[in-house]
Amino acid sequence: MDLSLLSRKSDVEWWIEPHGRMRVPGIVFGTESLVKEMDEKVYEQVTNVATLRGIVRASYAMPDAHWGYGFSIGGVAAFDADQGGVISAGGVGFDISCGVRLLSTGLTRELVEPLKKRLADELARSVPAGVGRGGRLHLDGPEMDAMLAGGARWAVEQGYGMAADLERIEEHGRMSGAKPGEVSEHAKTRQRDQMGTLGSGNHYLEVQHVAKVFDPAAASAFALREGDVVVSIHCGSRGLGHQIGTEFLKRMVLAAPGYGIDVPDRELACAPIDSPEGEAYLGAMRAATNCALANRQIITHLVRRAFDSVVPRSQLTLLYDVSHNTCKVESHQMDGRTQRLFVHRKGATRAFGPGHPDLPPALSAIGQPVLIGGTMGTASYVLVGAGGSEARSFGSSCHGAGRSMSRHQALRQWNGRQVIEELASRGILIRSPSARGVAEEAPGAYKDVTAVVDAADRAGLSRKVARLEPLVCIKG
Repeated sequence: MDLSLLSRKSDVEWWIEPHGRMRVPGIVFGTESLVKEMDEKVYEQVTNVATLRGIVRASYAMPDAHWGYGFSIGGVAAFDADQGGVISAGGVGFDISCGVRLLSTGLTRELVEPLKKRLADELARSVPAGVGRGGRLHLDGPEMDAMLAGGARWAVEQGYGMAADLERIEEHGRMSGAKPGEVSEHAKTRQRDQMGTLGSGNHYLEVQHVAKVFDPAAASAFALREGDVVVSIHCGSRGLGHQIGTEFLKRMVLAAPGYGIDVPDRELACAPIDSPEGEAYLGAMRAATNCALANRQIITHLVRRAFDSVVPRSQLTLLYDVSHNTCKVESHQMDGRTQRLFVHRKGATRAFGPGHPDLPPALSAIGQPVLIGGTMGTASYVLVGAGGSEARSFGSSCHGAGRSMSRHQALRQWNGRQVIEELASRGILIRSPSARGVAEEAPGAYKDVTAVVDAADRAGLSRKVARLEPLVCIKG
């Protein structure tokens, strides 16, 4: 990105001053080197989002931002329905409610290392991964609608996990306002055999160890200690979410002229929040969110069974589950008064600070866990929501390392088998049905996750708690 186009406010905050049709400024978080590395499309997309009707305060880009569809990935924007605010399918993304959940195992790296190969093989057998790979669960019509309405709560009622899990999931495991009837039969058909599966792309199931603790108080509250083994699950709403995004983008493109909406980029197709199209999308998107929450809940159950078969009587406890492709209705302080806003976070995670009413009692004093996925060869991070982040970014933080090159570029540079062998030489076991998929997700295809996390910490978006390093990675 051309820094001459930006106004520098601090070492980690840069502004795109309002110009042209912009209604609010654009704010990009990141160090000078991270912002320089961002593609020019990020500047264009942050600027374009700032032109949308009803946007408030600013159009944001997180430190991991890169080009996306309509919104940049790492983009955050909030809209006020009372000011004609809009909802954009491109501002949520195609993998609706893709997210990360983290499980503590109560096991140490010392205990797990000799069992690592058995554990990798058992997890790969237990949790299907890969393009179009189905699971053992098949949902008929009524079951599908019940899942879309019930989310992780439905999954727990079916025997997948424990009621205690729900307290550690955003929305307590179920997003209200879901309308399964707004989800097309085609979308439901695509999902019918996909529950309990990882999918492909950057989705993963990873066994990790806590390599370093930065904030002992927060780590203690999260029950994380150096040397502990944890499990991360990163996936979303699979084919159902993608189909919803595709269908509603088309609907919004056709409906926009009737509402006098003229966007600078067709990919920003949107509809007024309170319009029939806007309300239908919200209902379908919330159903997809519940699908993702149920999917991660079922995978959690499968992971627990796999661990128990290798390490009998192991106890895997859910620390937290957070989504990073959503639009949520939240209350925020604007000009001294509380406003009800529709906050789009695309490739960005919620990061509420201490005392927020949406946090479970056990986490209220310390803040929300923020789970940052890295790459299969580097590290992931646990952060915690920082006080004041709501005023800085509507309580939002980055969600991962962010790609530094396209999948096509990665394929030209890496061979999947070589990546697997190189990681194995470092003690990281990869299990994947696709060598091509591994090459596309090579660690070198991503930004330096540590630099991204450090920038989020310095910007006050979230605070570093612990660094996690991989032992086993199941990839799609």
